[in-house]
Amino acid sequence: MNNELNATHDPALRSWVASANEAGCDFPIQNLPFGRFRPAGSGEAFRIGVAIGDQVLDLKATGLVHTDDMNVLMAKSPTERQTLRAAISAGLAEGSEQAPEWAKALLAQSAAEMTVPCRIGDYTDFYTSVHHATTVGKQFRPDNPLLPNYKWVPIGYHGRASSIGVSGQRFKRPQGQTKAPDASAPSLGPSKRLDYELELGWFVSQGNAQGESIGMDAAEAHLFGVTLFNDWSARDIQGWEYQPLGPFLSKNFASTVSPWLVTTEALAPFRVAFERPAEDPQPLPYLDSETNRAKGAFSIELEVLLQTARMREAGDELVRLSRTNTTRAAYWTPAQLIAHHTVNGCNLQPGDLLGSGTLSGPEASEAGSLMELTSGGKQPITLPNGEQRSFLEDGDALIMRGWCEREGAARIGLGEVVGIVEAR
Repeated sequence: MNNELNATHDPALRSWVASANEAGCDFPIQNLPFGRFRPAGSGEAFRIGVAIGDQVLDLKATGLVHTDDMNVLMAKSPTERQTLRAAISAGLAEGSEQAPEWAKALLAQSAAEMTVPCRIGDYTDFYTSVHHATTVGKQFRPDNPLLPNYKWVPIGYHGRASSIGVSGQRFKRPQGQTKAPDASAPSLGPSKRLDYELELGWFVSQGNAQGESIGMDAAEAHLFGVTLFNDWSARDIQGWEYQPLGPFLSKNFASTVSPWLVTTEALAPFRVAFERPAEDPQPLPYLDSETNRAKGAFSIELEVLLQTARMREAGDELVRLSRTNTTRAAYWTPAQLIAHHTVNGCNLQPGDLLGSGTLSGPEASEAGSLMELTSGGKQPITLPNGEQRSFLEDGDALIMRGWCEREGAARIGLGEVVGIVEAR
């Protein structure tokens, strides 16, 4: 597991890129997330970059990599990836001999066009927040909100990779079949209960051969890093179609990922113990290990903000809808997701995406969706400008942010993921 601290995590480390040293910066030298970029408007092929302050470093131009294929880089061994991180850190550190040459390989992020961090071959969405599962379950199944398998097995379903876009994604309001409780037949039309889901996207590095499972002790060697992830959901379409096989058109129209892939090594200072309530069943042996119990969870702060079209026109500040932390929201660790996904012999590949599922904490203010915040639309939210929201309206922009901080470590961020709903 990439859980050991080293020189790249030193909170005293500073970069010759001045913006990386500013307080509150998401991308200090201790972070070094990967993404794919090109100069905006250039039409050039996307290439691999590393975020440093408000700049992006063209990794191929430094001579440290010889490919523009992020999936090739992700497939490298943990040792190779750690060696690359150390070299990037040394080259960006104050006093580096590479500074004069590497300065030519920088591009302002404001002048860059980003795309999804890698080729996403397959996408699985999990359901790792017991609080979200319980609250939503009450709305769909009042008498049986939490199904009996939930605390024993990481629940997931296979999603659609082709409609995943990068932050800034604009998409049309989806349409599909819905059925009102008093209607004799369903009808086709635009969703009236469009929602967001606050998630993390965990990306696979090295894959495994079909038929071979990945054990807990090796699981994190197959995990490259994490992004923010918004899995948009049409709740009215979902309510009609989800039984007996689960979500379909209610989920596959759009999902949005943040552009910067924060590595598991960068997250090392923010590992925490994985603990289950004593009264809950403990994981089966194939989902358990001493290391996972000691350091398998991550402490990541998450928040959701909203900007309506009217707010945008008036120049109003964003409105925070909720805030939580993964330690309060996630019932399963990333390593457990890898181990369970492959226990049947499923072959994962570099670039595969594992969605965490909606990350909701135990308090109402920590809900990761409007379905929870508004009790299924029955209790609309009133915004400071007087507007109300039960679900998302055309023109709404939804912003998610994430960061890690603790005493004795440099704060690092996941950046943000933004998506905008357009009228059909």
